Amino acid sequence: MRAAGTFTVAAFVPTELVPEPAVKTALPVGISKLEKRYTGEVEGRSATLFTAAYDQAAGVGTYVAMESFEGSLNGRHGAFNFVHSAATSGSDRSGEFFTIVPSSGTGELAGITGTGGLAVDADGSHRIWFDYQIG
Repeated sequence: MRAAGTFTVAAFVPTELVPEPAVKTALPVGISKLEKRYTGEVEGRSATLFTAAYDQAAGVGTYVAMESFEGSLNGRHGAFNFVHSAATSGSDRSGEFFTIVPSSGTGELAGITGTGGLAVDADGSHRIWFDYQIG
């Protein structure tokens, strides 16, 4: 099955947490907490731990995010975790990875498995989709 929707970032909060032991690289590593709101066939919210090595000025870097989602997919209610990552050289996304964490589903989403993806449209809209199975 597929569920698609759009999302907005309701909160993006950088943390003071830094990797230890400290290693100086050309791109600094930062850790943030995000809250996202989803609408469409994907309806709900997520709490996200977001780690990135990223140059804000150049728009170049890579991120890894672990999200805990609660809400519904195509009207089925519950919660689950998913992880995604990608790299960018400014105007693209490459090396993308996206998977639902096995055994993380609850409620009507218990037993959920699958993949998905994210895209940012030219107008800045953020889209998400899940290709999933329950069972």
